[in-house]
Amino acid sequence: MHRFYFDEAKRQRDSVLLDEAEARHAVQVLRLKKGARVVLLDGLGGVFEAELTEAGKRVTARILRQLPDGEPRVRVTLYQGLPKSDKLETILQKCTELGVHALQPVLFSRCVKEPGKNAEKSLQRLRRVAREAAKQCGRGQVPMVGQTKPLTELLERIAGHDRVLVPWEEAADTHIADALGSEPPQEIALVIGPEGGITAEEIEQLRGVGARVVTMGPRILRTETAGMAALSAILTLTGDL
Repeated sequence: MHRFYFDEAKRQRDSVLLDEAEARHAVQVLRLKKGARVVLLDGLGGVFEAELTEAGKRVTARILRQLPDGEPRVRVTLYQGLPKSDKLETILQKCTELGVHALQPVLFSRCVKEPGKNAEKSLQRLRRVAREAAKQCGRGQVPMVGQTKPLTELLERIAGHDRVLVPWEEAADTHIADALGSEPPQEIALVIGPEGGITAEEIEQLRGVGARVVTMGPRILRTETAGMAALSAILTLTGDL
């Protein structure tokens, strides 16, 4: 079934009015007719099977039943070192498909790229990427995306998670499974460095807020690979992938 977002403010009991963009896509692109079954998402965790009751200038749907939201039980926030070019969009898209809870871009000392003058415009674009990726894979919740901040401004927030994992190429022999333990926590911060890596000084700052430095094996992964690989490992170990 085709999937559409809706604004909870435009819902009256079991009746939903689609906004202009979603309505146009349903009628003009997909050629859906009255009576077609669709999936509605509110972006906040709600996923519903519905039936179109109008399919013209207005597109409305009647909610039939609630569906599973497809959200992992463990919420992983990815603190991603700001990468070059448009790699962050790819990271966000793929990690949204995998089940990341939120993405927070981080400025490390070895970041090559700096936030541009159009930081707000870039943030809105990233949020659209997250929304479209969540829609494509049928997630009930759209991952939150934060404005890029320096590591020092994020340490207190990182410390607020139940567990903080930092894959690092100079880590010894502690693996993600060891750091998670037998009873995985509910809130995990996953910290990934930029192309230049995380410095020893930054690792000590992270250790100071309780981070556990882990290895990803004998091969050094690119920054756009490391977050996806680590997230996949966490969700596999916690039974959500």
